[in-house]
Amino acid sequence: MLLPALAMAKSKAQGISCLNNHRQLMIAWRMYVEDNNSNLPHVKHGPYEWCGGWLDFNGNNRMNWDPTFNLSKSILWKYCGNNKDIFKCPGDTSTVNAKGKTLPRVRSMSMLNWIGGRGENRAMGWSASTGPWRIYRQLEDMINPGPSSTFVFLDEREDSINDGMFVVDMGGYPDKPTMHRMVDIPASYHGGGGGLSFADGHSETKKWLDSRTVAAFRKGVGTPYDRPSPNNKDIAWMQERATRHLRR
Repeated sequence: MLLPALAMAKSKAQGISCLNNHRQLMIAWRMYVEDNNSNLPHVKHGPYEWCGGWLDFNGNNRMNWDPTFNLSKSILWKYCGNNKDIFKCPGDTSTVNAKGKTLPRVRSMSMLNWIGGRGENRAMGWSASTGPWRIYRQLEDMINPGPSSTFVFLDEREDSINDGMFVVDMGGYPDKPTMHRMVDIPASYHGGGGGLSFADGHSETKKWLDSRTVAAFRKGVGTPYDRPSPNNKDIAWMQERATRHLRR
């Protein structure tokens, strides 16, 4: 009886720490926005991307384990007190073998693909057949679903994370759930739930409901992205808190 209780207590403590990291990162994001005429950091590419780099399980790839390689070059770095720890959920125990050592990977946070847009100012390329969908480039653009209902960051699962962009494909929204696709996979380190932070500054843990979202994975091995996942309630939940059709 003692071991399950200790495991539950550890998971709860990690969940609290994760939400605190999310809050601090959101404060940094908001400070950057206020210092830059309400322009949002880009989700990917160019000098204004929130965080560059590519994670995998290759120990020769310094982006995996060296915070000076990408994290310290983030445009949010100075706003978060140069604190590398807030870029990662404590529940993420992924590692790489580098220089004869087992080293923790540096990041679990990713940014929603509809926030900020790509640096080259081109379309996101997802859900094109059912678009166009809103890309929020300034804080004032976030009118629907609104800052309190639009997530900016979430923890991405260790076998899914690569760049700093988390894709929520809007295919099937709002009433054709058989079209749902799971592109990137959210983390579920806290009793089957994962941390998210929203544009109004609040953070929360979401308990995922579909078994496909929390399916087991192989440690140290990437999972291919973009798979059909019809009628997935977790995708519907993320879509509701991601973006809206431009014509609606």
